Amino acid sequence: MFAIDRLGGFRALARPSRLMLVAAVLSVAGIALAADVQKPEDKVRLLLKTRLPKTPISAIDCGKVSGLCEITAGSNLFYVDSGARYLVIGRVYDMQTRQDITAARLLEMNPDMLVGGAAKANAAAATGEPEEASADIRTPAAGVRRTSLPSKPAMLSLAGLPREGAIVWGNKAAADTVTVFTDFRCGYCRALTSVLRSMNVRVVERPISVLGSRDVADRVYCAMNQEQALHAAYAGEPFKSEASCDTKGLDANERFAHQHGLSGTPVIVRSDGAVLEGYRPKQFLEAWLKGAKS
Repeated sequence: MFAIDRLGGFRALARPSRLMLVAAVLSVAGIALAADVQKPEDKVRLLLKTRLPKTPISAIDCGKVSGLCEITAGSNLFYVDSGARYLVIGRVYDMQTRQDITAARLLEMNPDMLVGGAAKANAAAATGEPEEASADIRTPAAGVRRTSLPSKPAMLSLAGLPREGAIVWGNKAAADTVTVFTDFRCGYCRALTSVLRSMNVRVVERPISVLGSRDVADRVYCAMNQEQALHAAYAGEPFKSEASCDTKGLDANERFAHQHGLSGTPVIVRSDGAVLEGYRPKQFLEAWLKGAKS
């Protein structure tokens, strides 16, 4: 009897209590949950601290582009894979929405600057960080145009253009009129159009094909509702258009752009002929338009 009691007591000691089992399960679950809760951005940030220790990371977004994490480092922008093994320098373009995602982000970071290319990687990113390098990622020296107003604005006469070829939209009764040469595949043109829609201004848009968008321009120009079609084209949405129409006005736009060296878009022309090249934010444009009256 004594031996049986001892054996039973031994078994009781050897068998873990329900409380102990619950505690163990909760502990394991907590560890698993902590691992799951860790955001991809946190993982990438830790890896970049090791691989690009001299690069001050401002922001990381792994949810914008599938398979890539967008890295903001000061005024620089680049991409890495989720394991922060591969560094990608260049532009990301959404072919479905026809949006230059990199350009849109650069404008968001600094609306007073036009950047012709994404940030360039220093040789450190590829060769293992030489000691003389002061940073892993550097700002590009070329391809950057500031949008500050020049002391002597360039002038452009629109007298040689026919009425045809223009798509007039916005507030058609507004006191201010602005003419813009655009391309429907230009991300900066899309951004500028959004700004102009928020302003009390009459817009005379003259499409030119810089990025091979003449087919889109023809369809927009031949649409029954040109303004509606124009905004749908920029948004990458379907719109109704006639099978064909007279597009000689668009040909005139192309000739005018070639004759005057308009090789990029957008180009903004004020009523007095003053010209701006590239995107501008709303406050800048409003102040600039007032200059025509002073």
